[in-house]
Formats: sequence, structure tokens, C-alpha cells
Amino acid sequence: MIANNGIKRPAYLFVTGSDTDAGKTTCASALLHALRGQGYRVWPFKPVAAGAELVDGQLRNSDALNLMNACAIELNHENYSKVNPYCYAPPIAPHIAASQVKSEPTVSNIIAKLDSAMIAEHESKQHELVLIEGAGGWLVPLNEKESLADVAKQLQAQVLLVIGMKLGCLNHALLTVEAIQRSGLKLAGWIANQPQKAQMAHYQENLETLKRMIDAPCIGEVPFHSNLDEATLAEHLNLAMLHL
Repeated sequence: MIANNGIKRPAYLFVTGSDTDAGKTTCASALLHALRGQGYRVWPFKPVAAGAELVDGQLRNSDALNLMNACAIELNHENYSKVNPYCYAPPIAPHIAASQVKSEPTVSNIIAKLDSAMIAEHESKQHELVLIEGAGGWLVPLNEKESLADVAKQLQAQVLLVIGMKLGCLNHALLTVEAIQRSGLKLAGWIANQPQKAQMAHYQENLETLKRMIDAPCIGEVPFHSNLDEATLAEHLNLAMLHL
């Protein structure tokens, strides 16, 4: 795929979750460590984030900062904006936060900002993969007409689903898988993430049910991570299952 500027676009992997707090950022950061460990030139992209603090005159979201850290990207105003172009202070649905400041993102604007970031980065390093982390679940709205899923569809990204292994995960995960498939995109794989210290009741039975009912590989089981960093968690992922 060639962008309007004539530069070949990288491949795209869109990371979504079965619901809010499924563990997208932890798993995305672990995946970035794993990819870079295998020599991939990868760039992180968090198009929209809600829940941020004002630091050095710029709103910054902790999820976006974690992604930058996983890729060893120098933290400054310019680099942060390239990774997270739309950032809002209140930790609420992004389209509601955006409407409060009259700055609603659109799919076309998000892709334009990503292309601009890739042009800037092309001068020093051509990235072969962009890992895009969504916000909340698959169909979180961007505005009154578009959702984050539309960004993935426009880019024809492969999708990686992070499933928070907790009560209700079967329904949430299977509905999300159905929606991804209905969009025409490829579900490249999924991760079983344990978001709480106590393992859910009948964890193994739930995991086996998901493996049986989801037509995509489980690339890893990520344990609860109160004392583990993402580089260590990367060891729980099997990139060979992704077929990027």
C-alpha cells in the first residue's frame, strides 16, 4: 500500500480488547518488546486516548507513554504527538471527551496524522510494522458516525484481540470476534490476559472454550503483572503464531 506521499506504507496490527481494562496496553507493550527483540522495526500508535495529565504543557496519557517506552522512543512534545495525536484529559468515552473541547477526531484525520508521523520517521528509519492500540473495545465511537474499528478497516489492518480472563469474557470475546469478522478484517490472533490477581473460577475450562470457538491462534497467556514488567511478559508470547 502506497500513501499519497509515495512512501510505501508499513503493515498494520490493530490491538483491541474484549472490553475496557482487558489489558490491551500491557499486552501491546509486551508484544512491542517481543517484536523488537526479533528485529522488527515497529512504531507504536495510540490514535485516541482519554484520561491524561498535563505535563510540560502537553496532555499525556499513561498508555501512550508505556507504548513509547516499549519502543525506546525519546519523550518530547513532537514524538508524543506522533504516537498519540488525540489526547483528552477526562477518563471517559473518547468521543464524549472530544465533544467537550470541540475537537472530534475522524478516521481520515487519524490516518493523515499517522502518515505524517511515518514521513517524519522515514528520514531516520523505515518502519515495517505499526502497532495500533485502540481504546476500550472494538466499536468505541470516534464521533457520531465513525468508530475506532473504522480506522482498522480503512488501513486494512490485521487485528489482535486481548481477552481479559474474567467473568463474562466468553460473551464479550465472541461478540468482538464476530464483529471483527463481519468487518472483513483478519483476526491474526488473540491473547488470554489475566487482569486481576485472583484467577477466575474455572480458568482452564474458559480458556479451552475460547480456543475451541475462536478461529484464530492464541499467541499467549499473560499472567497477572503487579511485579512483572512488559519485557518479562513478552516471554509469554509466541510470535510465530501471528504470521505477520
